[in-house]
Amino acid sequence: MNNFTGGHSADIINVVDEFDYSTQHSSYNTEFIKWRKQRNNPFTFNFRANQREIVYIEGRGFVARYPLEEENDVLSKIFYTLGLAALIWLVMDTIAIKLVAQVLSIFGFSIHTTIFNSSLYGGSVEIVSLLIASSLLKVLVPTIFLNSKFKVPKNVRKMDKMTHPIGLVLALSMTLILCTINFLPKAYSNDTREIYAYFSTLNTDVEMWGQLEVVIYSLFDIVIMSILSELFFRGAMFAVLRQFGDPFAILITSVTAAMLTTDLREAIPVFFLSLIASYGMLRSGSIFTAMSVSVIYKMYELAITLLEVDPSEDMPLTRNFFILIVFITGAILLFIAWLIDKNGTDDESPAHGLAIFTSKQTFGMRVFNSVKIFPYSAVAAVCFVYAIIKLVY
Repeated sequence: MNNFTGGHSADIINVVDEFDYSTQHSSYNTEFIKWRKQRNNPFTFNFRANQREIVYIEGRGFVARYPLEEENDVLSKIFYTLGLAALIWLVMDTIAIKLVAQVLSIFGFSIHTTIFNSSLYGGSVEIVSLLIASSLLKVLVPTIFLNSKFKVPKNVRKMDKMTHPIGLVLALSMTLILCTINFLPKAYSNDTREIYAYFSTLNTDVEMWGQLEVVIYSLFDIVIMSILSELFFRGAMFAVLRQFGDPFAILITSVTAAMLTTDLREAIPVFFLSLIASYGMLRSGSIFTAMSVSVIYKMYELAITLLEVDPSEDMPLTRNFFILIVFITGAILLFIAWLIDKNGTDDESPAHGLAIFTSKQTFGMRVFNSVKIFPYSAVAAVCFVYAIIKLVY
């Protein structure tokens, strides 16, 4: 290596120190920086070099080191791992549940399925138990897998300090507005909705369930699955992606959440819901905000479904009144949040903005170069094809 001494500090490239840490509180930043500086961790982008130094590379001669190659190298490792996690999620959600159902059937349990039919048949208790178990596994296994690989500290992957409560209000207000916008096209369609429409994504005949099974699964889906899903998307995934800027982390987690629904009808609202959850978490400083967004959205879906099964003539009026109240509440809360933001906050509090990352490649190229990495790209393709099949058949 040839060293040119006498350089200025401006010649030093240090991607860890150059990151914008003003948007989160100091204890979070301390742990985040400490993790990013782990030299033996292949998933941390911690390039540091002097631009006035050159190294000899066979076939290229004497060249200066730049962070772009290391950036793409780290991204390739991250997205390879994310692809494996998404594959685990997909397998657990489709193939594993069928295999377990067949094994249980052999041992005398009242639950059945076939290779060429994705539906589950049998006793309602057995089906609900299997659905809950498989849902837990499809989230917990990839979450544990990512945590073991990325080794992000617990208080970094689980933001737990509510530095800006107004961020929670902002996220919930946008969620209420999104709920209304998403449902309006369905509200005046000719489709007949039933309570079982809430469970339309399940591959089983919910009409055969008892009331207790419906209540148990509803509570599990609304509360438990909302919490666990956020620990995967906003926890295990989000922190490692933040190295390349908040907008990049927000977009990738939202795209991944949408594709793993394997349902074209749900993908778009889930994408926007994930955008709100990510932004709300960053603004408030707490993953509790993201969890609350998911809970509120699912509660709204269930509430609308319960209203529409009312056989009385007043049902349309009651439903429309509920939709209007939710929208007005969301609009008022959004206006209040805007007023508070406009007036500013305590100077000691973290800034409101998103941490932006810049490099030699554009944001669009970073996204493209990342999502095309195998097996992430392959899992995305499988999810899309599977969603098309479900829509057609």
